[in-house]
Amino acid sequence: MAPAVSLREAVALAGHFPLLAGASLEIEEGEVVHLRGPNGAGKTSLLRMCCGLVPLHSGRAVVLGHDLAVDRRGARRSVGLLGHQSFLYDELTVEENLRYSLRAFGVDPLRAGVAAERLGLGGRLRSTQVLKLSAGQRRRTALALLVARDPRLWLLDEPHAGLDQEGRDLLDEIVSDSRRAGRTVLLSSHEHERAAPLCDRVIRLAGGRVVEEPVGVA
Repeated sequence: MAPAVSLREAVALAGHFPLLAGASLEIEEGEVVHLRGPNGAGKTSLLRMCCGLVPLHSGRAVVLGHDLAVDRRGARRSVGLLGHQSFLYDELTVEENLRYSLRAFGVDPLRAGVAAERLGLGGRLRSTQVLKLSAGQRRRTALALLVARDPRLWLLDEPHAGLDQEGRDLLDEIVSDSRRAGRTVLLSSHEHERAAPLCDRVIRLAGGRVVEEPVGVA
């Protein structure tokens, strides 16, 4: 079986500044991997490259069989990103956001209700405009979309940020459920003790490059 993610000397630029400076890694289907490294190491850029938001400048990057050098959009229906941006529409309600996005991805919009309930967004919250939500509720809405879509590849950038303790525990449960379902998860987090039990292994980034290490190494 081909890897879910395969990078070979991948370079990504912002102007002339290297976001990734020759990153190489392979993530197998069904793995849950913890990305570690200091701020500016390239973790967010790597995740955004994997979903086609950051273009590949040179090297090779293949995600779910799609060559990102020529087909950045191809993998998007099977990839989900939970990042610093929610990609939600402020003027729409929670349910409207979920249903609209699910239709765009070719997923049954009826899955919106189940996902909203699981993320504690039932009742009046379902009909509340996103602009009126707290930061934590917005985070839960973005996570509900990921749960409803259930993509093959989950890209989680500091996913616990902005969540209360109940939300953080629920996120851990969702990641564990995805793992059991055979999904592939790349999780970038500075909360090492929180992330480690969820993951099969750790990959460290430094200066836009990748150094692999065993789980539990400080």
